[in-house]
Amino acid sequence: MNDNLREQLLLLPEYFQGHLVLTLVALALGIAVSIPLGIWASQSQVVKRPLLIVVSIIQTFPSVAILALVVALLGGQIGLVPAIIALVLYCMLPIVRNTVTGLETVSDDVVEAARAIGMSSRQILVKVRLPLALPVIIAGIRTAAVWTVGLATLSTLVGATSLGNYIFTGLQTRNLVSVTVGSLAAASLAVALDSIIGGLQWLSENRNGKEAVPKLKKVWIVVITVILVGVFFSVYSLLKKPAADFIVGGKGFTEQYIIAGLLTAELEEAGFEIDQRLGLGTEVIYQATANEMVDIYLEYSGTVWANRMNETSNPGRQAVLAKVGAFVQENDGMYNVGPLGFQNLYALAMRKDRAAELGIETIDDMVPIANTLVAAGDLEFFGRPEWIALRDTYNIDFAEKLTFDTALMYTAVDRGQVDIITAYTSDGRIDAYNLKIIADPRNSLLPYDGMLIASASAAKNPLFLEIVGGLVNRISDETMREANRIVDVNGGSISDAVNYLRSMIR
Repeated sequence: MNDNLREQLLLLPEYFQGHLVLTLVALALGIAVSIPLGIWASQSQVVKRPLLIVVSIIQTFPSVAILALVVALLGGQIGLVPAIIALVLYCMLPIVRNTVTGLETVSDDVVEAARAIGMSSRQILVKVRLPLALPVIIAGIRTAAVWTVGLATLSTLVGATSLGNYIFTGLQTRNLVSVTVGSLAAASLAVALDSIIGGLQWLSENRNGKEAVPKLKKVWIVVITVILVGVFFSVYSLLKKPAADFIVGGKGFTEQYIIAGLLTAELEEAGFEIDQRLGLGTEVIYQATANEMVDIYLEYSGTVWANRMNETSNPGRQAVLAKVGAFVQENDGMYNVGPLGFQNLYALAMRKDRAAELGIETIDDMVPIANTLVAAGDLEFFGRPEWIALRDTYNIDFAEKLTFDTALMYTAVDRGQVDIITAYTSDGRIDAYNLKIIADPRNSLLPYDGMLIASASAAKNPLFLEIVGGLVNRISDETMREANRIVDVNGGSISDAVNYLRSMIR
């Protein structure tokens, strides 16, 4: 078996178990909340319209935005709780709507007949209307189940383990095996749940027919099988992975995965049990570390300077690094372990042949023609203070500003789909794609020293600090660029890059 595939399959029990728990808990809560609301709405016109409008509006919000809002409302909490809340909100619409529709389509003649034989309103609801509406209600649950399985992959972004770990890591590291395994596993789970609920729907529609008994047996066989598989994966995951001593965090791109892997390897060698929370957004991981839900991660001095400290000046690399280190400790109670030794600056980059064609060496050269160029940034850049500083310093803007996943951003400029990108200077793809860094003579872009930030509780452990402190100033720009290149260009694994870094710092 291919080593890459074997490595991905070893992760399947943990990721599948996390995804299954997210899906079933969210779906169960969604049903428990939505069906009573749907019953209430069907009996009150005052409630019906506002309720359906609210759940419909929730559905129009981008799922990532819902996740971000929930995390913010919970004070930066990450993990299962915000993920489940977001999934419950998303699965409400089809269940509420189908409950209302199912109850309203029950024939008035049937209801009047029930009332004529002396049934109370409650008895009519429980014994007549709900049983007749059940097939429609189950159809809504069936839709919600499939949606929930798919949306649960996004829970990775808020630190909840799911099959999304495969997909986001694979996209960033260009590991198609990882993406494929995650996608197939999620699709299989969705099909299994849809089949089970579809069987229950068939039974509700044919409960009085002769075919219902053998069908019921088949449905229960499938249900029991899925439950046993879920229990197996859950027990396997718990047996395989004891409670973690520390949680290593990381943002959603290759360099972050590599450094998280390095920290994990170093700490595990010392005997610690380590868990990882990868693919987190900048604000999410910073707040999670301040709240001691993540114990250590790689941050960048320029990010904290601009995003957290709201500074617009650029006093230079050492000044920014010193003030940022003091800020995270004094303002947010975290521990500044120190810089790793490399910078990962934002920089505008173009294909060398395109830059030569347009005569561009510096950003100043770009100003007169910028309104004819198409630019691409990562998922954050055009919403960050760095873009505002660059734009205002040079009085520059582009004809189009497109947002890409990092891996796709480099592919886009290589294929000429965009003219310029916001590259990372420690990225091995700059050389691999024959890109030219456009000089920034007015120093509009901030320094970005990679620095380790630890939670206050983790910093109380002397051995922990000794191990992570041993990495300070040990990784050069060239070393980090080569580690990134191993994954992004050569197609190696994160483990390959981690082993390279460990060999260089020994």
